[in-house]
Amino acid sequence: MITRDEALALLQQYNKDPFHIQHALTVEAVMKWYAKELGYADEAEYWGIVGLLHDIDFELYPEEHCLKAPQMLRDGGVSEDVIHAVCSHGYGITVGDGTTIDVKPEREMEKVLFAADELTGLVWAAALMRPSKSTKDMELKSLKKKYKTRSFAAGCSREVIQRGAEQLGWELDRLLSMTLQAMAETEDAILAELEAEGIG
Repeated sequence: MITRDEALALLQQYNKDPFHIQHALTVEAVMKWYAKELGYADEAEYWGIVGLLHDIDFELYPEEHCLKAPQMLRDGGVSEDVIHAVCSHGYGITVGDGTTIDVKPEREMEKVLFAADELTGLVWAAALMRPSKSTKDMELKSLKKKYKTRSFAAGCSREVIQRGAEQLGWELDRLLSMTLQAMAETEDAILAELEAEGIG
């Protein structure tokens, strides 16, 4: 399996925008948190690498998201199971060139990625509205209020988040509360790595 350092280098080969790097690190951390929480602690590094690489093609090819990723990942020596997982987070979404992504999330790890990816964007947007600019003092009721306000972070699809919860067989509240907890518990480590990398 590709190492974490190799995965980060591969990500940074195609992604330079600090926003995209931070999102990748956030989804990586959330995926590792979920792996441990759901009984897959021995696979946490693997879940994290999938999270780190999930948007590898988005910065350069936003209109062909999940279509360009396979070749980029193969060129970087990434295994086909990771490629499937990365592409599955776009399942059912029609990208800019009119293609609908048909790679279905099958494993629990892929379903978690599908559900949590979009949600992390909404949680972070909500955090930035707070005086603290942090997830660490955010309560579930505050997040739910932002979630229900469709005009807030309108680019974060509530339909995708809801579908993600359904694929996992979870109530929406469980997905919201667990993802918020994951982000709160990993926020300091992510910001420290961004600072160490000179990003932000």
